[in-house]
Amino acid sequence: MSKLNDFLTEAGVFFLATKDGDQPKLRPLGLHMEMDGKVLFGVGDFKDVYKQLVASPLCEIAACKPDGKWLRYTGKAVFETDPKYAEAALDGAPHLRDIYNDKTGNKMMIFRLEDAKAVIIPVMGEGESIL
Repeated sequence: MSKLNDFLTEAGVFFLATKDGDQPKLRPLGLHMEMDGKVLFGVGDFKDVYKQLVASPLCEIAACKPDGKWLRYTGKAVFETDPKYAEAALDGAPHLRDIYNDKTGNKMMIFRLEDAKAVIIPVMGEGESIL
């Protein structure tokens, strides 16, 4: 998991693909963290991405580093119910507390990928499975 988390950190922005009915949806994300042996991601409970992951949890994350290597991370989104994960995410990105708080009513929903595969792929050549 550390290799996956390190890759995402170095890439900075990564892309999450979900399904909205028959239409694929892709959006940039940046929030991720490694905790309790899991790589975790956060989305708002008021956003379409959250509703899409609940309705159809199969998803894919893609990231690219400046050296041209890229990552494909595929699995099933599983939401964590322990509030410690959302608190840790907001501690790591305190500016998000303006969006996610009791006053706005918005909640940060934390998920991980289960039954996942992760492959780091060079510009040319074979990919390396890291899970």
